[in-house]
Amino acid sequence: MAEENKKEEQKVESKNSTGTFVKIILGFAFLGLAAYLLVGRNWWEHTWLVVKGCAVPFLVLAGIITLAIAKE
Repeated sequence: MAEENKKEEQKVESKNSTGTFVKIILGFAFLGLAAYLLVGRNWWEHTWLVVKGCAVPFLVLAGIITLAIAKE
């Protein structure tokens, strides 16, 4: 009985490690593609426009949350 449990645990661990490895490789592939698009294609202007566009809503939400916390 104990041996069966150990074998099942080993199977689960090998499946988890394989999935984790695939996710890590996929993450590096996405980061590499992003770096290529930013540096290789010179998309700095577009990227800066997106950053500036996201900054205002972020600051508004941060201000609202800060006021809500201070109100308590």
